Amino acid sequence: MKFATALRSACFSALVALLPSLASAQDYPTPREGDWIAPSFTFHTGETLNNVRLHYVTVGDPTKPAILVLHGTNEPAAGMLTPHFAGKLFGPGQPLDATKYFIILPEGIGIGKSTKPSDGLRARFPQYDYNDMVSAQYRMVTEGLGIHHLRLVLGYSLGGMQTWLWGEQYPDMMDALVPMAAQPTEMSSRNWMMRRMLVESIKQDPAWDHGNYSVQPPSLRLAGTMFAIATSGGTLAYQALAPTNAKADKMVDNMLAAPKGDANDVIYQWASAADYNAEPGLNLIRAPLLAINSADDERNPPETGTMQASLKQLKRARLLLIPASAETRGHGTELNATFYAQQLGVFMQETAQH
Repeated sequence: MKFATALRSACFSALVALLPSLASAQDYPTPREGDWIAPSFTFHTGETLNNVRLHYVTVGDPTKPAILVLHGTNEPAAGMLTPHFAGKLFGPGQPLDATKYFIILPEGIGIGKSTKPSDGLRARFPQYDYNDMVSAQYRMVTEGLGIHHLRLVLGYSLGGMQTWLWGEQYPDMMDALVPMAAQPTEMSSRNWMMRRMLVESIKQDPAWDHGNYSVQPPSLRLAGTMFAIATSGGTLAYQALAPTNAKADKMVDNMLAAPKGDANDVIYQWASAADYNAEPGLNLIRAPLLAINSADDERNPPETGTMQASLKQLKRARLLLIPASAETRGHGTELNATFYAQQLGVFMQETAQH
């Protein structure tokens, strides 16, 4: 398997490295990049920041029905423009055909080319949370792009959790919701414990120096790789890809060698999940919802039953649980739309008249 060597973060590089190689060429409209600037943005902490930039990528004709696609933690919007994801969904006749829909991929606060701590404020940057990120996305879509209704909100991991929040905070704005690799329940258990350890590992490194480092602290490389291996990839997949000590070492070497981004940005990105909890607001969701999770998801293990309990609170919701195999990639499974493109297409047809 060919491993990625020039990715923005250990977590994202791990997911892409584990995905099977697909050769499908881009057959959807050329993506376009843009920026929207909020003259003033108030965070949930009460802090205000001027000229907050939200970078975004769009695909297709802006006069067509809009679809919002939300990326995972610590990855740019372009992380969704892969043969595995966009190549299986955005092409002619595919579920999110970009000749029929206008696809919007915003980069969240603190990520990619959007305003982030490493732009200059470092550890003095306001501590944003998922609600802040959703609020900024909403303003970008409505104020920046002039769009006031969405055919679909679909998100992966961080974006999946934000999809739950979109359904609660703007219940009349979309026809359908597809949260993937995410649950509405409070950030807890191994999912939060590993995030907390990632953040603490960096902060307790003397080289971090309270965010005032001149070079990236060594803990960023080690903690990021450890987190990626522990919380994504899939047990059966790892056994198939690294059945020997030499192959396992090779995978670790490639992951350690990949670029890891900026330590302050990483701390903020993972700490932003601390107060996430969409469970209390589930009764506010009105749009039909298709939750897509994988049976080998290390961060959202289905055996806990928490997702099933949450879905019982919704009138029009169902779960697509992708069975674990050597081809799935744990928490990274949904980055390969092969596993659910057909079911997503059916869901789009079912909600066409909503």
